[in-house]
Amino acid sequence: MPIKTQNDLPAKSILENENIFVMDENRALHQDIRPLQICILNLMPVKQDTELQLLRAMSNTPLQVDVTFMKMNSHRSLNTSMNHLNKFYNTFDELKGRKYDGLMITGAPVEQIPFEEVDYWEELCEIMKWSKQNVTSTLHICWGAQAGLYYHFGLDKVLLPKKVFGVYEHRVMNRKIPLVRGFDDDFLIPHSRHTAVLPHDIHGCRELTVLAESEEAGVLLCMAGEGRQIFVMGHPEYDRMTLHNEYVRDKEKGLDIEVPKNYYPDDDPTRRPKLQWRSHSNNLYTNWLNYYVYQTTDYELG
Repeated sequence: MPIKTQNDLPAKSILENENIFVMDENRALHQDIRPLQICILNLMPVKQDTELQLLRAMSNTPLQVDVTFMKMNSHRSLNTSMNHLNKFYNTFDELKGRKYDGLMITGAPVEQIPFEEVDYWEELCEIMKWSKQNVTSTLHICWGAQAGLYYHFGLDKVLLPKKVFGVYEHRVMNRKIPLVRGFDDDFLIPHSRHTAVLPHDIHGCRELTVLAESEEAGVLLCMAGEGRQIFVMGHPEYDRMTLHNEYVRDKEKGLDIEVPKNYYPDDDPTRRPKLQWRSHSNNLYTNWLNYYVYQTTDYELG
């Protein structure tokens, strides 16, 4: 799939080296195609890593996607340069006059803070309210999914006794739903979180349909409004080494962190982790773009 990005976005050259077709603004001007307009609200601290992961995850469909990155106006990012943010990101105030085919709301390292105490919570609520009228389908990821479930349905998160950290097995619960089309009965997806929305609360919400669940990690996938809101509790977009980097980071900080589950061969952190979730990650994002964005959006966004 041709992904359209700004000409000099750093992720562009990395993706091109992986033989992923990335179209810059100059070439896109000469194509008589209405690309899908996808906005990514990137709440992760190291934004370049998340940019690369999500662009890669959307790269396995013939659809042309024009990506816009959004940042929070009410929060100052300490791990990404202002030059990068000013060059490649827009604020909600700059984008709220537009409509989008799809919106992604990423995770964020604020899960142990009550929602109302997160410094950009009010702005995020405004964005989620805006999305209901101006976005065809919104995909919420990890903390973004917890925030969405709390905002839309009042389902709060709880602090877990131990961090869910590693690669967990999940089972498809509702195979008739197109979002899990092509999935195996059981599949692996990474998780990295200290909190959860309890499965009992999700199953008890009439507006939500559970699509995939893990005995150990809880609900992975659920959706509402026939796919207008989709919630992904894990991190299918993670690269091979993302959990390793998080593990090393926490060890260097002196935190009490266990080896990621089902990740290293023989649980040995000195060995190269196996990449066991990429095909289902690609399938998930492809299905979202195809069935919940492309096939349901209006040709004229307005």
